[in-house]
Amino acid sequence: MAVSEHDISGRRAPVSLKATAAEPLTESPAARYVWAAARLALGWVFLWAFLDKTFGLGHETPAAKAWVDGGSPTEGFLAHAPKGPFAGFYNDLAGLAWADWLFMLGLAGIGVGLILGIGMRVAVGAGALLLVMMWTAVLPPENNPFMDDHLIYAVLAIGLALVSAGDTLGLGRWWAETPLVRRFPILK
Repeated sequence: MAVSEHDISGRRAPVSLKATAAEPLTESPAARYVWAAARLALGWVFLWAFLDKTFGLGHETPAAKAWVDGGSPTEGFLAHAPKGPFAGFYNDLAGLAWADWLFMLGLAGIGVGLILGIGMRVAVGAGALLLVMMWTAVLPPENNPFMDDHLIYAVLAIGLALVSAGDTLGLGRWWAETPLVRRFPILK
């Protein structure tokens, strides 16, 4: 159906419709804030895990098993929870000092990077890897043949980097302009 309007004589004259490129949904203000909120939420998931395991805040880690009091952040889960084809691999890592340090530095770095919106490529790459490893520790998942929240979070993390979610409500734009990141763009 053609769109038209009447000219002065009352005759219908065709209206010229210029095609305008719609703003991509990911660039709309609403979408930027939704992605920023998702970034902050996922960052908090990682940062909270770090804080709880470090200080034994009592949510998942009792005070007596806090990392600062000599507890191992990997021992409880990796010694008892893994099942499936990778169980032996994860059981062997349980309580190893280097695994504890790598896990905790990963949780802290991923959480801080996501919350601040800096180092998004590194943070989401490390976060997606950690999440996929956590998924492989309990194969098959309890409530689904293959899908669980770890895989969903991993996909979400990758999406955060792809839409530059650190630029909204974060320091991503500033971070990208620093000499370090200009020299090593992977740190963006």
